[in-house]
Amino acid sequence: MTRYRRLLKQVRTNGRYTTGEEAERVLTAVLAALGAQLTGDERRELAAVLPDRARAVFAAQLPLREPVAAPAFVEAVARTLDTSLTSARWDVSSVLTALADDHLTDRLLARLPRGYALLFGRADLTAAA
Repeated sequence: MTRYRRLLKQVRTNGRYTTGEEAERVLTAVLAALGAQLTGDERRELAAVLPDRARAVFAAQLPLREPVAAPAFVEAVARTLDTSLTSARWDVSSVLTALADDHLTDRLLARLPRGYALLFGRADLTAAA
């Protein structure tokens, strides 16, 4: 099984999607949205661990100057998938938890605005300022 198929299988399992096509549609939407959020070393590091097909989707996105807040990220995915915010949160988490690697996730969360931790399946323990 290729690395891409393993990632797709993990997304399908996490999201309890009934078909591989549905999981692939969600994976593509979330990676495209994430590609617009990250810059610098974290972007390169995530791209390096993604399978080729997933990397192409992620890397094709031009990064924004500043990442958007987690709710806006979920809204963007909801628009792309033409789904509710509740479903989009589920979809985003299904993908981000499949990408989870403790060291890389720590670095991504340090770069992204507060609120993304929950999307990666982690508690957001950062003290409010």
